[in-house]
Amino acid sequence: MTEPADTPVDADADALRTLLRHQASTVTVVTAAGPPAAGFTATSFTAVSLRPPIVSFCLDRGSSSWPVVSRARHVGVHLLGHGQHEMARTFATSGIDRFAEPTRWRSGPEGVPVLDDTLAWLLCRVVDRVVVGDHAVVLAEPELLRHADVGSPLLYHRGRYAGLADTTDPGGRRSAA
Repeated sequence: MTEPADTPVDADADALRTLLRHQASTVTVVTAAGPPAAGFTATSFTAVSLRPPIVSFCLDRGSSSWPVVSRARHVGVHLLGHGQHEMARTFATSGIDRFAEPTRWRSGPEGVPVLDDTLAWLLCRVVDRVVVGDHAVVLAEPELLRHADVGSPLLYHRGRYAGLADTTDPGGRRSAA
């Protein structure tokens, strides 16, 4: 006999990973000055506080980017736009030069790599790193930012990259479906 679909299960790593696939997340790429420069795809970016302004993201301490990020005074956080799934895949792939062609970038303030044509980017000063299990939560204060006035974010949902479907309601307001 099988259990009903709504029967609770133990919250182990696999069950939690399965549950989190139901949460849509904004896709970001975090960069830090090297040597060598580091960058990785993150779906854990969030605002923590507005006064003072603080944001956070999480990083596996076993990742190839952790040694650089663990020492970085500044990081760049880039919000990817719909259609930038190849950039997200590039920065999620281990063992490659993520900054090689076709990635377009420049050295920005504090030497932090700034990716071209993203929906938005923030230059952030790292204020703390909190180790929790196999990850670190990086807390950072935005110092500079740039954002486009148009475009929609790249999302990650159920193991795939996705975007928002815009529809117009009868009142003329735009809403996300």
